Amino acid sequence: MSCTLSISGLSHAYGNRVALDNVGFDIEAGRFCALLGPNGAGKSTLYSRLTRLITGAPAKISIAGIDLEAAPRQALARMGIVFQQSTLDLDLTAHQNLVYFAALHGISAGAAKSRIEAALERLDMTDRAHEKVRTMNGGHRRRVEIARALLHRPQVLLLDEATVGLDAATRSQITAHVHALCEQEGMTVLWATHLTDEINPTDQVVILHQGKVLTNDTASAIAGDAGLEAAFLALTSDATKGTR
Repeated sequence: MSCTLSISGLSHAYGNRVALDNVGFDIEAGRFCALLGPNGAGKSTLYSRLTRLITGAPAKISIAGIDLEAAPRQALARMGIVFQQSTLDLDLTAHQNLVYFAALHGISAGAAKSRIEAALERLDMTDRAHEKVRTMNGGHRRRVEIARALLHRPQVLLLDEATVGLDAATRSQITAHVHALCEQEGMTVLWATHLTDEINPTDQVVILHQGKVLTNDTASAIAGDAGLEAAFLALTSDATKGTR
């Protein structure tokens, strides 16, 4: 299968502090890849570089075969993004938020209507389409954000700690929805988290710690007999000890 997201040689520093150190990995089309790391691992910096919220030392980043540095607008157009902090307009309804986003992307009214209906249905939000976002709980707001990120039909979906602050049942529902996008729609997903229970055994897992990729394999291969959480804690603990 072809790689839809490819990263190599990505480093970033804030003054003397190195946030990313020669990070590189590939994700094939239709794969759910968990970027697993403790707080401060460099996950948010990586997302900021992928979305060009910040720029820095040259790196090779390809999105759906398009070089991010050479053709940033074309590359970013193939990416959907859900940030950790909500960016919805609280005083608009879910439907109005999606209509506004579609207009910003130049999607025609007819196409926007069908895409919005399909996205809301996929996220089980059709019956809440005309509720103001302000009245919604965190889980429903997150579903609206995911629906919004799908409107321009991206090939890669980035989610940065998308379940922060949600209860266990809602987290499970959100992760199930995103896994279904990979399995049923062929979406390529990069899912940043520090929670191992959001990851399925067959998912690709990239463990990032102190700006470095410690391992890149399936969850089951990394977990071994100990389980993924135990393996994750052991890897990051050993890495911490080795840097002192």
